[in-house]
Amino acid sequence: MIRKHFLMALATLVVAAGVQWVSVPAYATEQGSQRREARDTRQTGRSDARQTKYDCRKDNDKSNANCRQDKRSSKQDTRSTARDIKY
Repeated sequence: MIRKHFLMALATLVVAAGVQWVSVPAYATEQGSQRREARDTRQTGRSDARQTKYDCRKDNDKSNANCRQDKRSSKQDTRSTARDIKY
């Protein structure tokens, strides 16, 4: 009789633990995809910022310092977008 109750309690604990372990990988996978998407966004932003600075220097409209500020601003906007994706 005691053994039957023990096995029933053990089975209940195993099922309860299993349910919690199933939800963690699903959440981790979603979070991982958000991180990857944010990382891809930042990587694209870096190349766009380089191109922005290159075009600015090629056109010779502004000083190098102003072109550098344009690049920084472009990268900061991209970081903000990536942050919005991630969180």
